Amino acid sequence: MVEKGIYCLILYTEGAIASVGALGEVVFPAGWYIYVGSALGPGGLARVARHIRLFHGDSTSPPRWHIDYLLTDNQFVLERVISAETTERLECTLAQRLGYDGVKGFGCSDCRCTTHLLYRKENPQGECRRALTDCGCIPVEIHVPHGRTGV
Repeated sequence: MVEKGIYCLILYTEGAIASVGALGEVVFPAGWYIYVGSALGPGGLARVARHIRLFHGDSTSPPRWHIDYLLTDNQFVLERVISAETTERLECTLAQRLGYDGVKGFGCSDCRCTTHLLYRKENPQGECRRALTDCGCIPVEIHVPHGRTGV
């Protein structure tokens, strides 16, 4: 049985300007970014492994989703992944619990949320765990081997 769920990718940048698909060129102030994603499709949480592989340059396909543009950009470091198993559609609930300070329109073309990429000045790791717990989930940290120069 494929594990399904939701997840937070925690990225860091020292500041960047990046082209993000249909959103165009986006300015990213220095700091931490939380990308809220769902893995309810056929591959389930294997989607997280795809994100990690993409971050390490192990992809032959062009960027497909907004987050792919950041994962393939050397200005961003994937620092942590926190996921939780669920079959409920909690992605938007999780994004709303984390707030709206982020990149408008990022990662939410299939819902009515303002954004699924949230900005923080400080490391949001504990905040993500608490938000997943508040959604009734059990957060699990996934190890991200660092292959790039990071924080």
